[in-house]
Amino acid sequence: MVVTDPIADYLTRIRNAQMANKRVVEIPTSKMKKGITEILYDQGFIYRYKFDDSVPNRGVIKIALKYDPATKEPVIKKLGRISKSGLRKYAKATEIPRIINGLGLCIVSTSKGLMSDKQAKKENLGGELLCYVY
Repeated sequence: MVVTDPIADYLTRIRNAQMANKRVVEIPTSKMKKGITEILYDQGFIYRYKFDDSVPNRGVIKIALKYDPATKEPVIKKLGRISKSGLRKYAKATEIPRIINGLGLCIVSTSKGLMSDKQAKKENLGGELLCYVY
C-alpha cells in the first residue's frame, strides 16, 4: 500500500486506535514520525513509545496511548493535519496559531527540526505547520 501523506496516515492510525480503545498502536517509522512521537511524549499526550528497528528498512513505532484513569477517555481529544500535501501552510514565529488558547499543541517543522509551537516561538523560528493536538 502506497501512502501519499505519511503524517496524515500516522494521525489517522492514532485516531482509529483510540476509537477502538486500543492500548498500543504500531506505525511504520520515519524520521518525521519519530520526531512527532517524541514531541507528543514530551507534552504528555502519549504514555510511552518504543522504536523497533529490528528488521532493516521496516521499522515500526509502538505507541502506548494514554487514557484518563477515571473516565477511560483518551487524553488526545482531537488531532489533525494543518499543512496538507496539496496545500502547504507556513507561518512566521509571530503567526504560529495558538491551539485552544495555549492548551493544545501545534507541531512545527522548522529549520532546526520539529518543535512544539511554544518552543518555536521561544526560539523565534517559523516553519511549516504540520498538525495540531489537544
